[in-house]
Amino acid sequence: MDDYFDSEEYSKIDFSKTKIKKGEYENCTFVNCNFEGIHASNIQFVECEFIECNFSNTIVKDTAFKDVNFINCKMIGVKFNECDPFLLQFTFKDCQLNFSSFYQLKIPNTKFINCNLQEVDFTEAILTSSVFDNCDLKLAVFGRTNLEKSDFRTAFNFNINPEESKLKGAKFSKDNIIGLLSEYKIIIE
Repeated sequence: MDDYFDSEEYSKIDFSKTKIKKGEYENCTFVNCNFEGIHASNIQFVECEFIECNFSNTIVKDTAFKDVNFINCKMIGVKFNECDPFLLQFTFKDCQLNFSSFYQLKIPNTKFINCNLQEVDFTEAILTSSVFDNCDLKLAVFGRTNLEKSDFRTAFNFNINPEESKLKGAKFSKDNIIGLLSEYKIIIE
């Protein structure tokens, strides 16, 4: 039987040296912890918060993130598409998510605030009503992605083909509209 952890705080733990216990973590806070490159598979995180943690290249196969906040975390190369999709919900603030994958995930209402999302794969994801506030989306992949009602007004460096993705009701600014037109190789001055 898996362990159950409730309302606990974990600070400065290097899980690459101290193995994380499998189980359900509810309402727990992880501060300045290192998860880099570990197998964090089959763990449930419910209403947890991760602050200044390193998740780079962490394996999250069948891991549940239910109403989880990531703040100032390094999460390079994480395959979120391998997570448990049931009740999957998270928010990212001030995070480095380069080279991560959200392929085919159904994650409406997701908030990305001040995040670096370079070369992230959003192919076939459902991101309706999501927010990309001050996010760098350089070389991020949006193919057959549902972005209806999403907010890109302060996002930058994105390239979204409006013929390939659903954009009805999505918000853009006059300054970043070029990210929708670059596909057409037109000159905007």
